[in-house]
Amino acid sequence: MDSIENPQTHLTKEAYDRLVAELTELTTTRRIEIAKVIEAARQLGDLSENGDYHAAKDTQGKMEARIRHIETILATATIVDRQQSTYDTVTPGTVVWLRYDGDDEAEPFFVGSIEERQNSMPVASTGSPLGKTLLGHKPGDIIEYEAPGGKLRVEIVKIGDSANDS
Repeated sequence: MDSIENPQTHLTKEAYDRLVAELTELTTTRRIEIAKVIEAARQLGDLSENGDYHAAKDTQGKMEARIRHIETILATATIVDRQQSTYDTVTPGTVVWLRYDGDDEAEPFFVGSIEERQNSMPVASTGSPLGKTLLGHKPGDIIEYEAPGGKLRVEIVKIGDSANDS
């Protein structure tokens, strides 16, 4: 079992609390609600041709997968404090503005967990090739990382706290 890498998930306190609340909702209220829907669908007769039953079972399966996913995230979570960031170096929980080779404009990326997504801003998880490479670098640094399509070069234009810091 120790050969399986279980990377840490960096979350803000707000995201951690939101996930705890979602997990509580799913494992209590939602489980009871879906059980009632399944039971009502069973009462309709032949399960092999019962669309309501199969839809409810599908919903239950997706919900249980989300529960397992949240439990894994929370079990490996490290709380990061954005207020502590000095914006000198890229750390989990910050927004970094990157300019790819050949591009004129810099784009913001959130470095951290997908659970921290801010609007439509792309997320570079700390376990991804880009996210791993960014950590510890400073504005002005030009880095290369191995993407699925080959090597990419980006310049770290600035480190900011949100898309409003442009």
